[in-house]
Order: sequence, then C-alpha cells, then structure tokens
Amino acid sequence: MRVGQKGTVRRVWAARGSRPRAPRAMGFKWTYVFGAVCPERGAAAGLVLPLATAETMALHLEEISRQVAPDAHAVVVLDQAGYHGAKALAGRIPANLSLLPLPPYSPELNPMELVWEDLRRRDLANRVFADLGEVIDACCRAWTKLVADTARLVPLTDFAWARPNPTTS
Repeated sequence: MRVGQKGTVRRVWAARGSRPRAPRAMGFKWTYVFGAVCPERGAAAGLVLPLATAETMALHLEEISRQVAPDAHAVVVLDQAGYHGAKALAGRIPANLSLLPLPPYSPELNPMELVWEDLRRRDLANRVFADLGEVIDACCRAWTKLVADTARLVPLTDFAWARPNPTTS
C-alpha cells in the first residue's frame, strides 16, 4: 500500500446542512507498507519501506518467511504489481513460501486489499503529514495497532477460498 503526504480524504459525520473541512496536504513524498497476514494464526509480517521494487519485495518475503510457523509452508497471495512477478525475485523466494499470483484486475480476491482499506479508513485518512517521517511513523503505528488487534485483523483476511482444505492436506 502506498501512503503519502497528501493522505486520503474520507467521509466524516457532520451536522445536516454543514460542510466539514477535510485537511489535505500538497506534498508529493510517500512510503510503502508491505504486509501479510495468516488468518488461521492471527500472525502478521509487515515492513514500511521507501520503494516498491523487486529488492524490497524480496525483503518482505524474508520477513514473511521468519513469521511462518516451524515445519509449516505458507502461500503468499499476490496481485499483479510489477515487482511481485519480477525476474529479480527468481531464486530469492524462501523455501517455506509459495507465491500465488491472482488473475489481473481482481482486487476483490486479495485479502490484503481489505486490510489496506481498513488502515486508510481508521488510521490514515483525513490527516495532514508535515513530512515523510510523519507518514512513516503513522504507518508504523497503524500497522502495529492493527496487528495487535486480532479480533479486527482476522475477519479482514479470512477468505473462505484461502482456508486449507482438510480433505486434501
């Protein structure tokens, strides 16, 4: 998820007939939040990084790999972002991970899309960030808060199609 100084303007409650003000910065600096969630365990792995490249994706895969339970294998669902399928990732995928690319233009199948929407709506919307450091701090706080609240996190990512099938495993 890309988060920048401009922020996201969302609806807010206001008295009928009033027009609430929504702050909006004009900065053009941003950072990226990389995240993965295991809904079965309520475990998560996340990084806030300055770029979204094959190199930073490899760092994220390493972080996910560290969070996978011992003697377990994780499937990482990916959208069609260019750095997800980059040739630079070849040979850099940890042994305890498999990548599952989703069909193009199908964000409704990606469980993390609901996580990003929740973070934007609850923690990052209608805010003005003075500089990139504030953006990074806000992203780290939002991710840490979400990961600590498994009652909020698990329902966002627990898609029926992604559950293990006990008859075939």
